[in-house]
Amino acid sequence: MKQITFASRNHQLTNINTWTPDSQWLVYDVRPSGASFTGETIERVNVGTGEVEVVYRATDGAHVGVVTVHPAQEKYVFIHGPKNPDADWHYDFHHRQGVIAHHGQLSNLDAMDITSPYTPGALRGGSHVHVFSPNGLLVSFTYNDHVLHERDPKLDLRNVGVAAPYGPVKPQGNHPREYPGAYWSVLVSRTTPNPQPGSDEINRAYEEGWVGNDRLAFIGDTLSATGEKVPELFIVNLPEDEQGWKRAGDAPLQGTTDTLPAPPAGVEQRRLTYTHQRAYPGLVNVPRHWVRSNPQGTQIAFLMRDDNGIVQLWLISPEGGEPCQLTRNGSDIQSAFNWHPSGDRLGFVLENRIACCDAQTGEVTFLTSNHGNPPSADAVVFSPDGRVIAWMEETAGFRQLWVTETAQR
Repeated sequence: MKQITFASRNHQLTNINTWTPDSQWLVYDVRPSGASFTGETIERVNVGTGEVEVVYRATDGAHVGVVTVHPAQEKYVFIHGPKNPDADWHYDFHHRQGVIAHHGQLSNLDAMDITSPYTPGALRGGSHVHVFSPNGLLVSFTYNDHVLHERDPKLDLRNVGVAAPYGPVKPQGNHPREYPGAYWSVLVSRTTPNPQPGSDEINRAYEEGWVGNDRLAFIGDTLSATGEKVPELFIVNLPEDEQGWKRAGDAPLQGTTDTLPAPPAGVEQRRLTYTHQRAYPGLVNVPRHWVRSNPQGTQIAFLMRDDNGIVQLWLISPEGGEPCQLTRNGSDIQSAFNWHPSGDRLGFVLENRIACCDAQTGEVTFLTSNHGNPPSADAVVFSPDGRVIAWMEETAGFRQLWVTETAQR
């Protein structure tokens, strides 16, 4: 185990893609806590030398955070809050955007158009937790809508979207808070404020993960027959080419004054899990986790309670079928998780230690011992070469970055 940051402030890892492709640097933001979006820099630290570099520094009262890295280039994507915030327009779920920093240059990922008529390929609100697809072509994100939020916050439902490299998109309105984007952005999930109890309808789509380069899995909140929230697993197949991304389905890509932006033609969400009748129905929201496919795209992992109420790892095929319980631990998995780049094991926090489990047998190996404060539940991330795993841990009152070598190579 090795502590690699030491400055007297917090260091916040995102839940995936926090390493540069050469496995030498970890990128992070400096929010004082995960819930307070007031960091001004995106930084990186060299895990070998401890050298720290500032990737980007915000100006004009804006704040930045939640950074991830392109799989093959030193290209960073992260949330950028509004510049010159004021009482009417300040950082919020529906007032934020994705930006890409590359070779010292910054570009807007998504365009914003909040003036009717809206622009296809632009969003009308805030995007969040931006993650490149494995081939680096597309970027997934979660989304909240300003236009419907202004009408009624209850209509501003969390959704999942994708930015595709088929821009630029230039809104024609003249609202001072609108801006162009380099990518073509659309929603790929479908939500409704009042799902039919017992149906496949959802009122929230979130915590998505890539399944190969052409599918996206996510959690969707269904309602049980008695009206209880039950988070289930869903998947969407994505368009194959530029025309597919730009072809509207039964509703406008850009949305209307009354409706959210809609997915492109042929993008239909499909439910993978049916857990309403289980003793402990639904995927868990605590610990917060993002569903993750193995690198081969053949299994999706998620967290759900077993029949004893213990949070375990489960696997399911992207094609559907019955979920398979992978781990059989005596206590809850305590964190988000990730697959090793080989696809043969997964890493997470268990018993306040960093642990790996075999992807075939579920057998657990501990990589660290108890030595002070427990690892943070937010992120446990393997390096691209598979040799090192990183996490956050509070040390002398601040969240610091730690690494250890993986048990196998």
